[in-house]
Amino acid sequence: MKKLILIAIFLLTGHICSNAKSLVDVQNDSLATASRVVTIEGGKVSSSRPSPEAVQRITTFLYDQYRNAQDPGAPYFLFMSKDENLMMGIGGVVRMRGWYDWGNIMPGNAFIPYQIPIQHDPANNKKLGCTPAGTALFFRIIGKNNILGDYQAYIEANFNGGGSEHNFHLKKAYVMARDFTVGYASSTFPDPAACPSTVDAQGPNNKMDRTSVLVRYMPRLSENLLAAVSVENPQSYISADGINTMTRDSYIPDFAAMLQYDWGHMSSQHVRLSAIYRSLPYRNLVNGTNHNKAGWGVQLSSVNHPIDPLTLYLTFNYGAGYEGMGGDLLVGGCDLIGDPDRAGYMYAPRAFGWCAGIQYNFRPNLYMTVIASQSRMLPSKAIDPDQYKYGLLGTVNIFWNPLPRVMLGAEFDMGKRQNFSHAHDYSRRFGIVGQLSF
Repeated sequence: MKKLILIAIFLLTGHICSNAKSLVDVQNDSLATASRVVTIEGGKVSSSRPSPEAVQRITTFLYDQYRNAQDPGAPYFLFMSKDENLMMGIGGVVRMRGWYDWGNIMPGNAFIPYQIPIQHDPANNKKLGCTPAGTALFFRIIGKNNILGDYQAYIEANFNGGGSEHNFHLKKAYVMARDFTVGYASSTFPDPAACPSTVDAQGPNNKMDRTSVLVRYMPRLSENLLAAVSVENPQSYISADGINTMTRDSYIPDFAAMLQYDWGHMSSQHVRLSAIYRSLPYRNLVNGTNHNKAGWGVQLSSVNHPIDPLTLYLTFNYGAGYEGMGGDLLVGGCDLIGDPDRAGYMYAPRAFGWCAGIQYNFRPNLYMTVIASQSRMLPSKAIDPDQYKYGLLGTVNIFWNPLPRVMLGAEFDMGKRQNFSHAHDYSRRFGIVGQLSF
């Protein structure tokens, strides 16, 4: 724990160094300036490099408070009004991932420590897989007028890889106007920007990654201080057995908030504290009664560039009944679990997770990430010995952009699952990714 506290202090105080552009910022800005602006005037269509004012608007594609490193970037072609007050972009990314497991293979496409088999099958100890999951299309409008102020509309759909990986699904659909966001967007509780880049779509095993229909108010309180509060559509993940307990539809929204101190180029570095309150309903089939337990979670996160080539990441989350927001414990349905002392009752177990990551840019378009993360259950009562206790994940990635819109990457993953019985096992994976953005 002392080591973790020292790491947190180091990561959270990295902003005492220069606020100049890091190599990550240089790479992002190069994508904005590489875009082409299409104009139609007098029946003639022409394209040109964006003006400095247009570049400023394009960078909003890349410096989004809730943008993950794996989300699509700015489109190559953009349509712009003559006065540059309205911009429309249609773009996407074609992404292919491949991987090789050996020794103890994962049952699914993603590398999730929760799913590591404790007693693996010696007849199936190697696996080669690939998927187009993550291939996406998006549509965005960015504009400004006297009534709405600065506004955006965004729609994204992709192949999510769940179930039938060739099905196309809506991923996001929201409108932003002034300080409000309304629609299907990233929850206020997670901090996607503080999640290091990985080849595997799952990322760190404590990663909070929830998309909800929400209404968010996010005002900038000062030059360096940003706040947000939101009301979000609830969705719980409960381990009801159907005999003593049963799930019920949620009817009270989630409430989330965050406070962020940011600095640097386009406020790309920050420290954020976020929290969420959740309502978790279930039915006691033994007594025939309905119940509603409270769930809550807090998260401290940071991303900063202490020196130009170096980026540091930190995430620490803790709570009870917040597990359904993402990570390993989402898979286990651990928002509520059965109370062994009272038949038909459930309680929200506590849990925590952490992630520390380092990214080093050899050049703006060539970088490496090294990441360690953990997710752990902290039940207050007796639990099945075969239940997941904690998972560990270590990963090393390297990414290269030979062209501004072409990315190649390779990754090595090592994961561990341990149960409350002390039984444990490991899995390994080598993965690659190739993608083209347009």
